Amino acid sequence: MSAMPWHAADWSRLQARRERDALPHALLLCGPAGLGKRAFAQRFVRGLLCARAQDGEACGQCRSCLLLDAGTHPDVVTLTFGLRRDGTPRTEIVIEQIRELSARLAMSSQFGGWQVALIDPADAMNAAAANALLKTLEEPSGQTLLVLLADAPWRLPQTIRSRCQRIEFNVPPPAEAQAWLQGQGVAQAQVALDAALGNPGLALAWAQQGALERRAEVRRDLAALAAGRGQVTDMAKRWLDDEAAQRLWFAAQAAADERRAQSTQAAPPLASAMDGEALAHWYDAANRTRDALRGPLRGDLLLLELLAQWR
Repeated sequence: MSAMPWHAADWSRLQARRERDALPHALLLCGPAGLGKRAFAQRFVRGLLCARAQDGEACGQCRSCLLLDAGTHPDVVTLTFGLRRDGTPRTEIVIEQIRELSARLAMSSQFGGWQVALIDPADAMNAAAANALLKTLEEPSGQTLLVLLADAPWRLPQTIRSRCQRIEFNVPPPAEAQAWLQGQGVAQAQVALDAALGNPGLALAWAQQGALERRAEVRRDLAALAAGRGQVTDMAKRWLDDEAAQRLWFAAQAAADERRAQSTQAAPPLASAMDGEALAHWYDAANRTRDALRGPLRGDLLLLELLAQWR
């Protein structure tokens, strides 16, 4: 994958701070998934630890680079979801993990340089874990860098956010995103960007995973329902069996497009009989249904109820 051009300004600013020996002790890389903040973090950490870095870029051949490639660098630790005692994965980062991390960072660097800890996703820390991290943020060791990565930074306490240098990853301008996607070999770059609401990384993933065909199928299904064709039961089963949450994202998007077309007196692409208010309600219902799929309710009944309302 080629470099992401929308990283350039933040990369230059961070490298300028590194060259002045003015790096913060904690970075918060945040923004929607798909914009490359994890790739940015890995690129920066590699350059920071590389013995022969040029302009912040790792050489890829020194001992540090080889250890990073192998995942065995002694001065880098990545904290993410651990396992419960019964072996099942956790859904949050807990206080015991932060305490172990703090103890690790209190030790000297084995290579005599930087120690780096990546917490990903940082917004998955529970309240106790976040409180435990505060002490490390308030009393950082020399040449220790904490890198927090978060898709939803608002879930982090303000006390955490205020102690980090924040780098915000935002959706780039459409022309830049489309050019980058075309460079990745995406034939339907604009269609992919429309599906991903302008997010180029998400658009690339969806283009590679067949999501654009799924999106087109969702729109055909809704057009068929609007025309009085198609069986809601069969449609609900098919959606449930193949990326139901993603299909509901595309369905809500289709309702928004339908309402937008109506508001401009253009021909609604799905020929829905619903007015703007009804489409807005259905849009909200599709998003609520997507969230509800993660809960205990039966997915087939949720989809049946939603699709039965489309006209």
